[in-house]
Amino acid sequence: MAKRNKRGQPPKYKTAKELIDAVHDYFVKGVPKRKVVIGPSNNRTTVLIPVPTITGLALYLGFCSRQSFYDLEKRKEFSYAIKRARSFIECEYEEQLQTNNVAGAIFALKNMGWVDKIDNQVTGDFTVTVKRDG
Repeated sequence: MAKRNKRGQPPKYKTAKELIDAVHDYFVKGVPKRKVVIGPSNNRTTVLIPVPTITGLALYLGFCSRQSFYDLEKRKEFSYAIKRARSFIECEYEEQLQTNNVAGAIFALKNMGWVDKIDNQVTGDFTVTVKRDG
């Protein structure tokens, strides 16, 4: 029997627990922060807000791309951990919808599968009668 060649890098995380711990570290100490000016014009203040992203998380975890991060979700033992990590970031974008600057959050959420249309379907039996003049 022929010996199979292994492809790619060896797995960075041997267990889901290792991955979950690394994701937790990203949200605790790895998320970059951005300066934002808030408040009325006569009382403005600058605050730092966390800006978690899928790409940022993937890079922090040692993946070379978002796709590599997503590919790990296909492995049953890591599926829950990846879905949960993505949900944390999706929650951040969802919270941004409550601010005055929502365009970026809307774009990100659409790329995460959200849609802003209503799809109505009518089912059942019905008859259409067309009456012509003449």
